[in-house]
Amino acid sequence: MSTVASYHARFDDDVAAVVAALTASNTGFRERLEAAGIDSAKVSTVADLDQLPILSKDEVIELQRAAPPFGGLLSEGATLRRVFQSPGPLYEPEPAVSDPWRFAGALSAAGIGANDVVLNAFGYHLSPAGAMFDEACAAVGATVLPAGVGNKDLQVQACQDLGVTAYIGPPSYLKALLERADEIGVPSSVRIERAFVSAEPLPSSLRTWLTQRVPVVRQGYGTAEAGSLAYECDQLDGMHVAEDALVQVCDLSSGAAVEDEREGQVVVTLRRTDYAVVRFGTGDLSAWTPGACPCGRTTPRLRGLLGRVGAAVKVRGMFLHPHQVEQVVLGVDGVADYRMTIDRVEHQDIVQCQVVANGSNGLVAERVGRAIRDGLRFACEVTVVPSLPRDVARFVDHRTWD
Repeated sequence: MSTVASYHARFDDDVAAVVAALTASNTGFRERLEAAGIDSAKVSTVADLDQLPILSKDEVIELQRAAPPFGGLLSEGATLRRVFQSPGPLYEPEPAVSDPWRFAGALSAAGIGANDVVLNAFGYHLSPAGAMFDEACAAVGATVLPAGVGNKDLQVQACQDLGVTAYIGPPSYLKALLERADEIGVPSSVRIERAFVSAEPLPSSLRTWLTQRVPVVRQGYGTAEAGSLAYECDQLDGMHVAEDALVQVCDLSSGAAVEDEREGQVVVTLRRTDYAVVRFGTGDLSAWTPGACPCGRTTPRLRGLLGRVGAAVKVRGMFLHPHQVEQVVLGVDGVADYRMTIDRVEHQDIVQCQVVANGSNGLVAERVGRAIRDGLRFACEVTVVPSLPRDVARFVDHRTWD
């Protein structure tokens, strides 16, 4: 039996238990089964899940709009600690359990533990990333500096004063923080020894730059809906899928799970019975790395993230959907047309928006910038132009990951 097949087989009993529990207490899940013509009693193994159509993030957003706030996917009697709002908007419920997003194992693989003081650079406002890793740090016994992305001078000072030893956040922000320490003349006082980075790609050029300053840099992969899905070990040869979630790579045409090296969509099923995350399509493309890992872990490895299914892209760690951009920008009074472009300079995402004003441009650029900041949660340079070519897409991603 292959590593992937063996891993899938471990979840057969979990699938049977989760499907039975959700069928009994979750309206949205029951309706999903009925719409697919599936008898829940016949979904008792991982292989049986192939009967159920993959649920996309956009579909969850539509379910929540139709039946707010959770689209019928929250089970009766569920106990929650927090509720988050990601762009969409999409509401994510956090269960009242220890390490609810299950990132403790990923942090341990990066060597982060009880002796560390961790600067957590993920955001704590509305979206879940900051709290996800705060909970994981508590689970491994680390002390947290809840920094978010903010005043780098104050964060550099805190790294000095508190003896910060570890970093969690986007890799580009770690680079910016270390560069700021250089600029204000205190590089030797910022002694980060371990970093767990996520939410954006880690190209080899950026990893090389970071490891000249931070001895251990490990990347992980997860989503706001499903938490931790995969992480690197010391071998740096793909990312081990999490032990506590069923992660599959599914054929783009049939939706069936594949166990060979073909590329497909990453699809996840959680053991949660309070919220129905079953055959959830992340929208990310990946493939399995063949063979066992010398590190001794028995979960298979994803080859990395190889692209996206559909039009949504990840910018500065958050998803940006072209249809959301259109709603926000064209919803500003005085905008006749627009084009948004995304580029990457010195490992930083740069978002720019050109708008054509309808009549007098007035304060259109200012209003569009404010609408993008409020509606999409991005700072964006906005310029007014007299016209735009009709043969160019409104949403263009120029980034490369060299």
